[in-house]
This record gives sequence, structure tokens and C-alpha cells, in this order.
Amino acid sequence: MQTTTKADIESVLSKIKDPHTGTGLTADKKIKVVSLENGTVRVDVALGYPAKSWHESLRTAINNEIAGMSGISQVDVEFNTKISSHTVQDGVSPISGIKNMIAVGSGKGGVGKSTVSVNLALALSAEGARVGILDADIYGPSQPRMLGVTGKAQTKDGKTMQPIYSYHLQAMSIGFLIDEESPMIWRGPMVTQALEQLLKQTAWDDLDYLIIDLPPGTGDTQLTLAQRVPVSGALIVTTPQDIALLDARKAYRMFEKVKIEVLGIVENMSVHICSQCGHQEHIFGQGGGERMASEYEISYLGGVPLDRQIRSDADGGKPTVVSDPDGEIAGRYREIARTMAARLSAKKKDFTSDFPSIVIQNT
Repeated sequence: MQTTTKADIESVLSKIKDPHTGTGLTADKKIKVVSLENGTVRVDVALGYPAKSWHESLRTAINNEIAGMSGISQVDVEFNTKISSHTVQDGVSPISGIKNMIAVGSGKGGVGKSTVSVNLALALSAEGARVGILDADIYGPSQPRMLGVTGKAQTKDGKTMQPIYSYHLQAMSIGFLIDEESPMIWRGPMVTQALEQLLKQTAWDDLDYLIIDLPPGTGDTQLTLAQRVPVSGALIVTTPQDIALLDARKAYRMFEKVKIEVLGIVENMSVHICSQCGHQEHIFGQGGGERMASEYEISYLGGVPLDRQIRSDADGGKPTVVSDPDGEIAGRYREIARTMAARLSAKKKDFTSDFPSIVIQNT
């Protein structure tokens, strides 16, 4: 009987594809046979993005491929969950405590961008990443309400603010510094300065991802983000209707001009689900997000339904990913989050933070 080799095992494992990238896991070097001794195989998996809820399915797939091979009695699968930093725009420096920033834009208001942002942040956290969210809407902050937080940001050293913790997320918003009903009557320069302070003077603690919930439009805040903030990738939220897609296209062109890669499109309110009978109806049209993704040759990450639960959960300060973690809607958010992070993991890595600082002193 022919003895099974590591090469034989890697050959059968080449059949396994990553559903989040559509590529083979061995081709991407995400699966590696580390050892084969006395009939025991050890396989290391390093996806490069958080996917805790997919681990068991992948473990089963690996076992199924190897089971029955000559001389194999046991398969041990180990998951390496390290998240790397990825490249950003030229001319901006990394921010301490943050590996990757993902900007979420829409080009217009009213498409549910903030609700999508907070649920995706919570989904990334649920999948095993360290995640923060920055509410970049100075005029209309909504994340404090959605995260159920009423406290004020504190400082330990008088120089930096401590992020507010909610559902394992690190969060910062102008809403943590002012009363909920106080209007921000500021001109553009003050707004952009406030955004930079919220981002750079917050003591973010070892984040894999910081989700930046952008305000509507393509103005000062977005320009500041592009010129001064190291963004690894962007996400566009739209609804299926043509009016929303017009502005979503502007958001795409804006990110394109400032050389921030768009990781994909999320179609919010893709279909209405009746809470009484479960009937589905495409109130805002159908397939708009997919058509836009195809037009610009970017990823369509998925659709989220227009469901009363999503609205009531956000208004109640407990977004759907944490209020109903095993439900269908939370599952959609988690799948979108995994695919978005997988797209980012395919980008070139940034090793800047791995290099030691060199200090020259006179002796």
C-alpha cells in the first residue's frame, strides 16, 4: 500500500475553496500541512480575516478530504486568527493602535448606512476580531443611541480620550462629548478638525479594524479622511432604487479619485419582509446594488432586508447582531462582514509597524 505524503494531502486539500474570496485555500497559501507523523496530520489554517463561525465547517471539509487516505488516523486542524495591517493611500502615516480602517459611505442620507456600519462592526467582533467604530457624522451622530451608550468620554492623561465600550466594541463619537439634543453649529474647518481629534486623540486599544461611519455626501469630512487618514478600504451602502444609486456612484467615484479601494457594495433595504405573514416585496426596486457592482467591477457583498426588527433593535440600543445573534438577519451581516474582511485580506500587507524605530544617540 502506497504511503500518503504531505504532497498527497495538499493535493486533495486543493479542492477546498474559500467562499468569501472564490479562490482555492491552498493556492492562496491559507492552508498548510505542518506535519505528518505516525498517521497524525496537523493542518494550520491562516485565513487572514476573522471567520469564527465558519471554522467548524472548514474543519469538517478538511477532515472529509483527508479521511480515508492511506495510513491517516487523526487530523488536527489549528486556526491562526492573526489579522495583518494592509496598505493605505500614499502620504499618510499609520495611527497607533489601529491596523486597518474601513470607511463606510453612501453618498446620500436615508439609506441606513449607520445601521449597516454598527452591525458590520459587531459582526466582525463576533467573528473574532478586535473592532472599533468611529462616528464621523459631527452634525448628526447616531452611534451612541444605536450602541445604547449614555456616558461621556473620559481621559486618563489629560491628552487622549478613552473609547467607550459597548458590546465589545470600542466606540468614539461627538455624541459622547455633548448632550444628545445639542446642535453642532460649526463650519467646515471646525468639523474636519473635530473629526481628526476624535480619531487621533482617542486611545484606541489594539484594533484589527476601525469602522468609520461617514456622514452623507462627498464634502469636507470625506476629503479630510482621504487626505489625512490612513484608510485601508471603503464600503458603499445603497438601496436598490435609482435615486440612491446615483449618489452611491458619486461615492464610488470619490473613493476612486482619492485612491481608496472600494471593497464592495452592500444593498440595504433590498426586500421588505412582512412581519405578519412573511411576504417579500421589492419596495425600492430590485438588483440595483448588484448592477452597480457589475458596472464598476467590484464585489457585491450582499443584501440586507427592510425589516422592522433591524429598526427597532437599533433604536433600542441593541443592534440585531447582538439582539438576535443566531437569527437570519445577523447571519447576513456576519457573512457580509467576513466577505468584506476577506477582500481586504487580499490587499498588499503593510509591515511598517513591524519595523523597529531607529534612534541615533551621541555616546
